Amino acid sequence: MICSDSEVAELTKRAESIRETIIEMLVAAKSGHTAGSLGMADIFAAFYFHILNHNPQNPDWEGRDRLVLSNGHICPVRYAAMAQAGYFPIEECLTLRKFGSRLQGHPERLRLPGLETTSGPLGDGLPQAAGIATAFRMNGTKQRVYCVMGDGEQDEGIIWESVMFAGKNRLHNLTAVMDRNNIQIDGMTEDVMPLEPVADKYRAFNWHVLEVNGNDIPAFITAVDEAKSIYEKPTLIIAHTIPGKGVSDIEFDYHWHGKSPTVEEGKRFLREIRTLGGKIPHEYA
Repeated sequence: MICSDSEVAELTKRAESIRETIIEMLVAAKSGHTAGSLGMADIFAAFYFHILNHNPQNPDWEGRDRLVLSNGHICPVRYAAMAQAGYFPIEECLTLRKFGSRLQGHPERLRLPGLETTSGPLGDGLPQAAGIATAFRMNGTKQRVYCVMGDGEQDEGIIWESVMFAGKNRLHNLTAVMDRNNIQIDGMTEDVMPLEPVADKYRAFNWHVLEVNGNDIPAFITAVDEAKSIYEKPTLIIAHTIPGKGVSDIEFDYHWHGKSPTVEEGKRFLREIRTLGGKIPHEYA
């Protein structure tokens, strides 16, 4: 899955566009989770436009890879990526968190084609992904399962039950991606409930562990490629990301974990994202 310079440039533009859509969505909704969504834009651009074997025109295609979002509160990044990939009209993103919308504050599987699970309670995504991976192996199918999860939800006991299960059963078709942005709603992860040495903990349960800069798209794609080559155990990719990536006022500030921008902040943030992306800013409507 080698990425050429032109492909990297295109994926980088995709990530910037996803960040713009995230800001627009959150301003329109007047609520939602900003920092984690922005920080994961590079990874979701890589997933939907390079890594996943999927078909937006046939979202229920049996042969698709499965992407489980465990930390469902960062769904704006998934919705933005899905819309740009063609799962639904981009204009629908502005219905985020509205009554009757298919784009709720946590993804609901039965509302929107292309979602694999309904998320909400933190920690549930990894056990769901492990179950799907087990079923694929029992059926002898080739699909891969990816599970995106936050670092804060590593506080949940059900995560570690799933880690043991996947390691014991050598689920090589399962790749977990931890958004290691070091923040959660109450503060920095190492202050709330220290996680380190988190890589060693996963290795102790028979996982192959990689650590990458999660905002470096080629590095992330390379890590996913390595995960595919591991046949005797599941893989964890610890993706070190900058929460709020692309907006200087948000980066590394845990207060933006569950806070949305005002209209004026949204205009300023969009201007910064577009300027950094080499685009001419325009007013947010």
